[in-house]
Amino acid sequence: MTACRHAAAALLAAVVAGGLPASAAAQARLQLTPPPAQAPQRQAQAAPSQAKPAAKPAPQKPAAAKPAPAEVPPAAAASGHEPDLAFGAFQRGYYLTALSIATHRAEANNDVKAMTLLGEIYANGFGVARDDSKAVNWYKLAADRGDREAMFALAMFRLAGRGGDADREQATKLLVNAAKLGHVAAAYDLGLLYLEGQMVPQDYGRAAEFFRGAAQAGNPEAQYALATLYKDGHGVPRDMAEAARLLASAALADNTDAELEFGIALFNGTGVAKDEAAAAVLLRKAARKGNPVAQNRLANLLANGKGVPADPVQAIKWHLIAKASGDDDAGLESFMHEQKPEIQAAGEKAAQPWLAAIKESHS
Repeated sequence: MTACRHAAAALLAAVVAGGLPASAAAQARLQLTPPPAQAPQRQAQAAPSQAKPAAKPAPQKPAAAKPAPAEVPPAAAASGHEPDLAFGAFQRGYYLTALSIATHRAEANNDVKAMTLLGEIYANGFGVARDDSKAVNWYKLAADRGDREAMFALAMFRLAGRGGDADREQATKLLVNAAKLGHVAAAYDLGLLYLEGQMVPQDYGRAAEFFRGAAQAGNPEAQYALATLYKDGHGVPRDMAEAARLLASAALADNTDAELEFGIALFNGTGVAKDEAAAAVLLRKAARKGNPVAQNRLANLLANGKGVPADPVQAIKWHLIAKASGDDDAGLESFMHEQKPEIQAAGEKAAQPWLAAIKESHS
């Protein structure tokens, strides 16, 4: 997957709110302003073959961490109404048993689900030596027979140049075919490709179309990306209410960027009824996950008593944490220095565990 990911930049720029003068903090209305129009750029969905379990088991022993490939269960479903013993063994970590059963089914019955499972086993080295060539062969057999999971996995191999030369044109065709068959991650990835215009002509409308398919299937990243297109009017009519609805869905699924954006929408009443208290809840949630923009905005709310009771200690804490991650704020800096020494010291003390972790992550 690494070779095919050109969309690693975060979707949100820092929210331009402007500093609040410390002397007027109690009276001024805190306005959280969304970032300028910006097309969504997020990391594409990971291929199933890239997600390895925490520890490989010894042959015929249950794995310490059971694998959960992104969309393998449907691909490994049984033919007809037969129980899928191969995938059952695979889920329990009995990889050699899964290999044996799947090989028999693939060779004796042309079982496409067994073929896809064999591709997964060889792609990840589950119970056997990793063999990209064998993985590609099995994925291709299943993809040629119409299996959408195999199409997606093979597309990832073609993009990354695993098991053969990189082939972006073929990878794109495989993704399109998989998306047409309802593969959610393929639809999301195609949305990114059309958004970037690097492998296909840039087309915001097509990007929105593919994002919509994945969003309707419940993919929170696609919901967030589509919300951004609606907010900016790229490829779809500008619709702040629809953007807010999609952001709410993605935030409910714990998408951190959506929690930030929907929190801002709630605070300002953009496309949704204004609710400062609900905004504060979402901003706090995103802040605790380490989002520096959310940390900065939460600090402003705490300094001004908007949506939450005013709390200068916590305001200073979150300001220092956001500042350490690069989101400085002149207004909050002035606010901090205007507080009594004991308040400032308490805020600095509260921020220390976070600051130590940030420093360690940068070392």
